[in-house]
Parts: sequence; structure tokens; C-alpha cells
Amino acid sequence: MCGIAGLFDTRGRRDFPRELVERMNAVQFHRGPDEGGTHFEPGVALAHRRLSIIDLSTGQQPLFNEDGSVAVVFNGEIYNYQELVPELEALGHVFHTRSDTEVIVHAWEAWGEDCVRRFRGMFAFALHDRARQTLFMARDRLGVKPLFYAELDDGTVTFGSELKVLMQHPRLDRSIDPLAVEEYFALGYVAEPRCIFRGARKLGPGESLCIRRGEAAAPPRQYWDVRFTLDNPLSADEAMGELTARLRESVRLRMIAEVPLGAFLSGGVDSSAVVATMAGLSGEAVNTCSIAFDDPRFNESEFAAMVAQRYHTRHFVETVKSDDFDLIDTLAALYDEPYADSSAIPTYRVCQLARKHVTVALSGDGGDESFGGYRRYRMHLMEERMRAALPMAVRRPLFGMLGRLYPKADWAPRFLRAKTTFQAMARDATEAYFHSVSILRGEMRGRLFSAQFRKQLGGYDAVEVFRRHAAAGATDDPLALIQYLDLKTYLVGDINTKVDRASMAHSLEVREPLMDHELVEWLATLPSSLKIQGQEGKYLFKKAMEPMLPDDVLYRPKMGFSVPLARWFRGPLKARVREAVLGETLAATGMFNRDYLRHLVDAHQSGVRDYSAALWTVLMFEAFLRNVQGSGGITGAIRQAEVA
Repeated sequence: MCGIAGLFDTRGRRDFPRELVERMNAVQFHRGPDEGGTHFEPGVALAHRRLSIIDLSTGQQPLFNEDGSVAVVFNGEIYNYQELVPELEALGHVFHTRSDTEVIVHAWEAWGEDCVRRFRGMFAFALHDRARQTLFMARDRLGVKPLFYAELDDGTVTFGSELKVLMQHPRLDRSIDPLAVEEYFALGYVAEPRCIFRGARKLGPGESLCIRRGEAAAPPRQYWDVRFTLDNPLSADEAMGELTARLRESVRLRMIAEVPLGAFLSGGVDSSAVVATMAGLSGEAVNTCSIAFDDPRFNESEFAAMVAQRYHTRHFVETVKSDDFDLIDTLAALYDEPYADSSAIPTYRVCQLARKHVTVALSGDGGDESFGGYRRYRMHLMEERMRAALPMAVRRPLFGMLGRLYPKADWAPRFLRAKTTFQAMARDATEAYFHSVSILRGEMRGRLFSAQFRKQLGGYDAVEVFRRHAAAGATDDPLALIQYLDLKTYLVGDINTKVDRASMAHSLEVREPLMDHELVEWLATLPSSLKIQGQEGKYLFKKAMEPMLPDDVLYRPKMGFSVPLARWFRGPLKARVREAVLGETLAATGMFNRDYLRHLVDAHQSGVRDYSAALWTVLMFEAFLRNVQGSGGITGAIRQAEVA
């Protein structure tokens, strides 16, 4: 795994300052502590930090074609590179290394922009072609690896693996994008392609961007998307057999490495399936890493131990204290943008543990989205059946009224918490699903923001992110629709962001077999009835894994990677939350309604309401502001946001 950075002059062939490029590269040292490299020529500068995984002796970057006219910097892994090498050699290309990186430059020469369609892996890369005066950038299909870029007012394009790389450039517009703030407080992250700063963008999953010197910039091109056809005629038994074979192939490809390799093992279905498959492919004991919690409500370590014992893994466990909350400022510095998934804390810790023993770790991320594992999926399907029974003209006024009148009852048994269901029934499927996954729902965001900031939003609502993707998803199947939405939003903006930054903070490469694009495409052909049957999610996956995993792992209630926020904010973090939420950092932005912030703190700390998720979201935004201020840029950003 690596970090990439660079500059490209779209108007001419300026020489870029070496000190600037080296500073951009230095701030991502953690992504590649083994080696660093730079390349300068008129009009372009490329930089790279390397975490050596494959071809340790000759895989240095930037890497060039035979005559030096094409150069690439690359973050990720091309798992099928060994298949592509002989095909490219047959076309006359000569290889000087054994690295997957060299495949990229020759594939570009052979197939141009379509080269990305030939790659199977996780990747973000930038390639400069001197003869074509072109900068070409691409990101993998499922957005595992990040890529930020900005087009500056002097015609420079700057890019990097993390936003902090772009922030080294003095011309980057750091004014805060109000629409990004709306998205953050709805979703807990800023959704692609937007960035928290107006001047920057994220390249989306399955997108490439081709910039030619002297030409007007074209928008990013989407080279891949998943289509939920649901038309595969396989029987359940046939599908189980093929699934097992496909999983085995995906895991095998991700076990190619010249450094110590292992896996995360949480005790859930997905990571356990990956470990079981690895054990069947490995001639020696698999290294597995687990985090235990000293609070039994959050501890899954006994289930991880079952799998470790069954497959005789070299199992490493560390216990995280339930008051492990000293990472707030660390996370703000790691993620650059505001990011509100509190499971980033245990994810950081398990990456920290894994790096003591391995350099590459396989994970089970991506399984819930493709196999239908989230509890919210089953709730959505139930609501969809109810929505289908009544026309919108009846549902919207009836359930809209009930949703407004019914009291919020966090303290009540689940069957009495009807307010959210009523609100969902008054919406269409896309809006309802957005409502169900929002951290601060529309009414709360309306109260959270100041009148001045709501004016800046100009009526924008983060639901538009989901509407845009729903239109592209082109499916009427209720489960397929929300799976597609999660693949485009939550998986990319939350899960992949969390794992990339947490792992790279420890110079650990994480590979995700369940996000293999060929596996995802095949699963999208299976009918939804093979994913959820009754109240059982991941139906096909669990049935396929029955010979390999104990029922206690497969069929227990899903726990998740959670931390006790509600207790923290009423106990050890009580003073810190009050100080951060009601302090000067947030007040200085002019974005927030101070009375509502006080309500969130008082109501939660008195025990009247559970506002822990909302408070964590506010707390991490405040930490983001302080982190950027420490980087020398927040004052101007706030001032520009206020007058926008």
C-alpha cells in the first residue's frame, strides 16, 4: 500500500517547486514508510511513498515505460497482473520489474483509457504521458483506495491519496462547502464526489479522469457500475457451490504477497468466512487478529476464538478498554475531513494490533452490502410491503401527521418506537431509506443549523445524494435498490474511508476479498430471495458456509463494532462534550444554532434522550475544525463560507 501525490500544469510547462512536492509527499509518510520517490519534468511533478508488498527489490516508484515517456504513481494492488504480463509482452512490451505497477504503464500504452477495465484489484493511480501531454487518473470500481484532486486557479491540477496532501498547496481553496456540511451531518461523512473544501474533489469509485494540456477539462468518466439484474437461473444448491468457488478464488488472489500476511477475525460471518477460506488455501497456520472489549455488550471475542481454534490459526487478541476514547484528536488528523463513524476507534486498534505481526491483512468488509446482511435491510423490506399497500396520496398526509405527533421514545421497547416507522411510511423508498440511515434526520438538521447557514444551503438536502444514485441504479427491486445505494455511498464514504485511514496510519495493507468486483457483479445477478429469506439475512452466504463455520457464528444476532458513546457522554467525557459542543470553535463558524446544541447536550446528559450519535457527529466536526486550524487554514475557510 502506498501514497501518491503530484502536480500537473494544464496551461504550459512550468517547473514546480521541489520543496512543495516533497512536503506533499512527506505528510503521507505513514502510507509508505519503506521508500519515497519523486519525478520532475517541465509541467509535471510526481511523488510516491512506498509500503513494499510485491517485488521488494525493484518496484520503486514513480515507475516508467521503456523510453521514460510514461510515468505512474500507484496506490493499491492489481491482483491479476500475472495474467496481464504475457498478454502485454505478446504486444511487444518489455518488463523490467516483477511488480504489478509496471503493468499499468504498458496497459495504458496498449489500451489507453480502457486499461482500467482490464485491472482486477484495488487501486488509485495517476499516470503522465509526455507524448500525449496527458494526466490520467483512475480509482478502483468499489472505491477501496482514495484519490483527492483539485483544479487550482493558476491552471495547476494537484492530487493525492489524502486531503492533507492537497492542503500543502497554498492556492487550494479551503473555504468550507456548505453542501458538504449538510451531507456530513446527515450521513457522518462527505459523500463522493464532494469534499469538505470547495476547492477539492474526490474521484468517485469506478471513475477515471483524463486531463490534456491545453484542452478544457472533461468531467470524470464512469468506466464501471454494477447492475442488479437478479436473473441468474441457478438453483440455491448450484449458487452455493459457485459462491464457494468464487470466494476461494478471490481470497487466493489476495494472498499473493512477499511479506507477512494475516486476517482480521471479529467473530462475525464475513471475517470468519474469509479466515476459513484462507486456512483451506494455506500450507501453514493463518495469522488472525482480534480485538476484545472489557464490556460484554460489545465483546465478540469468544466467537472469534471458536473460528481460530477450529482452524488452528496463530491468533492474537488485545483487549480494548471500554473507556478508550483518547483517539478523538488522532482521528481528526487521520481523516482530514469530518468523519463520524465511532467504530473508527476499534478499527484503529485492530490495525495497530495487526501491524505488530503482519504487513497485509484480509478483512470481511463489503459482505453486508452484497449478501444482504444489515438489519436495516429487513426493516426496509417490511416497510416497502406496507408502502405498496397504500398509494402515496394517502400515505404522505396520514403517516406524515402520525410521524409528527407520535413522541420519540428511545427508552421504550422497540415495538413501541413507531415514530421512525411512521416517518418512513410517508416517504418514497429512496427518501425512506435515506431517512433510516441518517444520523441527524432532516428535522434535526433544520434545528441544528443557524438561519444564516440554512440560507447558504439554498434548500439543498443531502437526500439528493441518494436520489442521484437511485436514478442510476435502474432497479425496482426493493432490496437491490438499497444494496446499490449502500455500495455507492455507505461502503465508499464510511467503511472504505474508515479502513483505509486506520490501516494506513499503521502502514498496514488491508485487502477485501468480498469486494472483488467480479464477485460483486455475480452476486448482483442472484435473486433477492437468496439474500434475505424471512428474517434471515445473508441466507445464501450462511448456507454455503455451514460446512465451514459453527452455527453459533453463522446464526447469532449481529453485534457490530460498537463503542459505548451514550455512557461516555454522561460519564468520563461529560465535561469534554459540553466544552466542545458549546465552545468557541463551533460558535465562531456561525453555522450552528447554539440553543439547539445546548438542548442536545442537556437532554442527553440528563438521561431524557439518547443523542449520543448526534453529539459524536458534532464532536468530530469540532475536532476537524481544530485540526484544520492547526494546519493554518480554518479562519479563512470560515470567513469565506460566511460570505458565500
